[in-house]
Amino acid sequence: MSPELTAAPLAAAPLARAPFGDAAVSLEPGLHEQEMVINFGPQHPAMHGTLRLVMTLDGEKCRHIDPQMGYLHTGFEKLGEHRTWNQFIVVTDRMNYMSAMANNVGFALAVEELLGIEVPPRAQAIRVIMCELSRIGDHILGVGLQGMDLGAFTAMLWAFIEREKVYDVFELASGGRLTTSYTRVGGLAFDLPEDCPARIRAFIERLEPVLQEMEGMLSRNRIFLERTQGVGTFSRQQAIDWGLSGPVARASGLDRDLRRDRPYSGYEQYDFEVPVRTEGDVYARYLVRLAEVRQSLRIVEQALDRLPSGPVNAIGAKATLPDKDEVYSRMESLIQHFMLEMPGHGIKAPKGAIYHATETPNGELGWYIVSDGTGVPYRVRVRPPSLYQFQSIKPMAEGRLVADVVAIMSSLGVIAGELDR
Repeated sequence: MSPELTAAPLAAAPLARAPFGDAAVSLEPGLHEQEMVINFGPQHPAMHGTLRLVMTLDGEKCRHIDPQMGYLHTGFEKLGEHRTWNQFIVVTDRMNYMSAMANNVGFALAVEELLGIEVPPRAQAIRVIMCELSRIGDHILGVGLQGMDLGAFTAMLWAFIEREKVYDVFELASGGRLTTSYTRVGGLAFDLPEDCPARIRAFIERLEPVLQEMEGMLSRNRIFLERTQGVGTFSRQQAIDWGLSGPVARASGLDRDLRRDRPYSGYEQYDFEVPVRTEGDVYARYLVRLAEVRQSLRIVEQALDRLPSGPVNAIGAKATLPDKDEVYSRMESLIQHFMLEMPGHGIKAPKGAIYHATETPNGELGWYIVSDGTGVPYRVRVRPPSLYQFQSIKPMAEGRLVADVVAIMSSLGVIAGELDR
């Protein structure tokens, strides 16, 4: 027999085990044998989108959370350098697909400020109506999904029904439901159909009873309260430090809303309140979203009551397509149509840079645009509110139970399309 086979095996390094219940043997730096690392997402029923949390667990408690993104990368910002100003509006639909109308309006307003275009009053009012309907659909579904993640499946079904009614209005106005591409630089793609205002009024009149039913199911439900109150708390200063905005920040006591503080599209004409709470927990975010739905209903009703007549596109700005009747009958309109549609022509923005932000359902959506004087942007940079909400789950959820991570995640309203630009 060869000496290699008869030699004694190498002695393994002894494992000095600690008594049961104490800190165990270290397997690698910072990891103990009673801890384990698991992936929460990117494919999980309770994960809102293709998001991933790498969690180090000690039993049911989260010792460490590493939020990761990159599973829905689409290169929106780079696409902006190869699309004309109006073509990029189609791309904005795909960011926060829960409220595509609000994304359209935010980008169009930034370009219009760069070009110095004044949008007609009717177009401004219609934009406000569509943005607030987007907020209603986004918030009510967010509340329903909060209930679903914590076991209240019925609330989610009610929310989806109302969200589909909002999409019915979008389809009537733009032809699209989820991705609408309704806005144009200088105005809108189409005016509202004649029966659209009546359709919107019928929807907002029937929504209040549904909100009361959802509140009756969740607001005083003992299980829902115990799963949400005192969970995922964030102070006002933490909200500022982490760059939060929208309902998540307002639930932590940060009284900031761009519709009131930096009005656009005529928001200064409307009477509404900005709901703010100070608890900063999951339950406060739920209450803020419900309150914002009611304020959006007020704004929509006021906008319908004072909906002005007139054009929906800027006149004389040479940035919007003329009416088809004029294209077929007037040489100037025909030339304008060709100059806007021919490759290498289109809207020419002056050289310069602009930052413009709007209050979308998730928070401050900012657009930083650099123009070199050509028909396409030199640089497009977007400030998506979901990015800041997603990073904040680390300080919110570390040290809490796995079940609390689900509740916190559902309260943040993160949309993966906004993260991976």
